[in-house]
Amino acid sequence: MAQLKVTLKKSLIGCKKNQIATAKALGLHKIGDVTVQPDNAATQGKVAKISHLIEVSEA
Repeated sequence: MAQLKVTLKKSLIGCKKNQIATAKALGLHKIGDVTVQPDNAATQGKVAKISHLIEVSEA
């Protein structure tokens, strides 16, 4: 199964509560945090919600 490498590039300060919750659900807490997530519909939805804060690449 394909994997996505998700990196938090911008601060969560000043973001809406649902965007902060989405970042936490992806395992991103502070700038520079990296997680590997499965490439499925749920992850794609989370990535779309905070796409302006993160960088995504193939793992």
